[in-house]
Amino acid sequence: MNGILDYLSGNSGLVLDALGQHVLLAVLPLVIGVALALPIGYLGVRFGWLYQPLLGVSGIVYAIPSLAVFVTLPYVLGTRILSPVNIVVALTIYTIALMARTVADGLRSVDPTLTEAATAMGYRRTRRLLEVELPLAAPVVLAGVRVAAVSNISLVSVGALLGVGGLGALFTRGFQLFYTAPIVVGIVLSIALAAIADVVIVLFQRAVTPWTRLERGA
Repeated sequence: MNGILDYLSGNSGLVLDALGQHVLLAVLPLVIGVALALPIGYLGVRFGWLYQPLLGVSGIVYAIPSLAVFVTLPYVLGTRILSPVNIVVALTIYTIALMARTVADGLRSVDPTLTEAATAMGYRRTRRLLEVELPLAAPVVLAGVRVAAVSNISLVSVGALLGVGGLGALFTRGFQLFYTAPIVVGIVLSIALAAIADVVIVLFQRAVTPWTRLERGA
């Protein structure tokens, strides 16, 4: 324990920099991926023939090993292999693969009688989607966001094998030096970061879907 505290006191700046980079590399692709997955998932529901291909492609993409994607992207994008852009693009692809099918499933779970009632009240397609369908699909969609957030936080660490920072750099430095303190610090901070992200999303879900608490209470 003293060794870990000594490491933190002597390398606080390094640890904070790694933590900040880890957060950025995990959150940025999450936000971009969710934003792009929303219209893709909607199209999978709007045009029923797209739903099964969407599930198939999403499953295949999500099954590709992350390290293989990290190594391949520099040749595809023309970036340096140590560029953080590779991590952001790779995790954005994984987020889209996970969230597109989640958005589609969430929209499909909405009771058709509610959408029909909204249409009868004069809601056009875009307004109905934004004010009726997406709010009702929010519990399913945000459950997917929770999974994507935790997945991104864990996958960022893999980027350390390519020399990209984040908390994974503490793992590689510890293994290279046969020094357990940075490894323990990296693991603890990764777990804490995943837990905090999960709690934040759960609190956000409770704030935007208050009716779910009322239903459970009833």
